[in-house]
Amino acid sequence: MKDWLKQTLGGLGMALVAFRLREFWRGLKRGNESAADGLPIPPAKLIVLVTGSGDSAWYTEGGKLAAQSICEALGAVGLSVTQFESMLDFGCGCGRVLRHWRPITRAALYGTDQNKELVEWCRRNLPFAKFQSNTLEPRLDYADGMFEFAYALSVFTHMPEGLQKPWMDELRRILRPGGHLLITTQGDEFLSKLTEAERASYGAGRMVVRYGEAAGSNLCSVYHPGRYIHEHLDGKFAVALSRPRAAAGNGNQDVYLFRKLQ
Repeated sequence: MKDWLKQTLGGLGMALVAFRLREFWRGLKRGNESAADGLPIPPAKLIVLVTGSGDSAWYTEGGKLAAQSICEALGAVGLSVTQFESMLDFGCGCGRVLRHWRPITRAALYGTDQNKELVEWCRRNLPFAKFQSNTLEPRLDYADGMFEFAYALSVFTHMPEGLQKPWMDELRRILRPGGHLLITTQGDEFLSKLTEAERASYGAGRMVVRYGEAAGSNLCSVYHPGRYIHEHLDGKFAVALSRPRAAAGNGNQDVYLFRKLQ
């Protein structure tokens, strides 16, 4: 078993694997819970898929911090979630962030995720929003120009290079002219995790991808220098805001806010 784990998970390390398994089993003993907002807490096995830990306190607190980070980024350019009519959480997981919008916006809320089990949990437990599952490669089952705002928190951090621009194009398609897209990426905050060769590639403006064959899972880990974002991903977007280390609920990832051009 140990040899299989080492081969499959490689650089994640046995200590991290042991920690996550311990958190998972600890969470299973909790039984059903509700958060302060009155909404159910997902089972530990689902929380682990989203946060890497079965800790329900971090699930709720991390989601709250992530929502606050989004509000702060929007506020810096004169926007607010209170003014939107429609919002999409791309990579919604088990509603870690989306659950925090219900008290503060009247926008129609939507979530989509590649993991069908996470989507089904959201459908059963977060009835104020509409959810669907998506495939690893685009396309989304939404009409052109359907949303004013979409966000993808730590989604492009698990996506190999060949999928990144196609997904940016697809998210642009579903935004209204002048609509905004917010994404988070692993930037300079995560340099200590890279090997010397990876840091050199990153410093040259190239994306660093680990375990690209595990696209869409937490095993696939991607690091974006700011230069790469501006040279390869903004495309037909205008960059409304870039804030290093500003994604408080996502390990201090970098925040980019794009505006769809006419």
